[in-house]
Amino acid sequence: MRLLTLRLDEGTRAGRIDGDLVTELPFSDVGSLLAHPEWRELAGGRGTRARRLEEVDLAPLVPHPSKIFCVGHNYTSHILEMGHELPSHPTLFAKFARTLTGPADPIVLPAASERVDWEAELALVIGRRVRHASLETALAAIAGYTVVNDISARDYQWRTPQWLQGKCFEQTTPLGPALVTPDEVDHARDLEIRCEVDGVTMQRARTSDMLFRPEAIVAYVSQIITLDPGDVVATGTPAGVGDSRRPSVYLHEGQVVRTSIEGVGTLINRCVREAS
Repeated sequence: MRLLTLRLDEGTRAGRIDGDLVTELPFSDVGSLLAHPEWRELAGGRGTRARRLEEVDLAPLVPHPSKIFCVGHNYTSHILEMGHELPSHPTLFAKFARTLTGPADPIVLPAASERVDWEAELALVIGRRVRHASLETALAAIAGYTVVNDISARDYQWRTPQWLQGKCFEQTTPLGPALVTPDEVDHARDLEIRCEVDGVTMQRARTSDMLFRPEAIVAYVSQIITLDPGDVVATGTPAGVGDSRRPSVYLHEGQVVRTSIEGVGTLINRCVREAS
């Protein structure tokens, strides 16, 4: 099953992909759908209206998650290119709902930053409340997977040992297009992940290179705080970021970033400069 959040004149609406059509569901977005314990049955039920997939405008998959956790240093290739040792625990930071943008929306390059970088990532979305989870319970709590690009302002990120300030500029993080349930992608164990900038491949790897698997991340975070339906966890980026290149390469206005994960989906976002 594949679920998404549509933008309509009257607001947003959850939808289910049925071939070339999107069937509207009686929920305001995917997050509100996942809040129901019977969300799978509700998502597969009769909808209210069908639209052609190519004609719909998509919002961020979960427009208002209560929590967005992100993992740094989770692909062996990326850890090595940055010159770090392999961590013994997940490296966590957070984002906020205002950071998100839609799968075809512009990436807003912050007026305050000149070193904006790409980070293609697999994201998971929580489908049931979970706390102090075992690996088995954590795996069962994952509603599905989607695509995210953790666009990062490196000049702000590296100002202090804490990364948050470089990770949460507004409208910088595309999320979507759809939530793909685990049965369709075998819990994303070995999928190709790729990032292209103006058609040039910058990142190309496989999710099997992850140091901490999705269920291990969920179990770890659940020891710290309760994860709720609709919460989003970005699982880290592979090698090939612009900041690690010599010379370094960063995003500029007008460039198009294409982020794709095999079997999950594709984001296509044009960069625009924020008005100062």
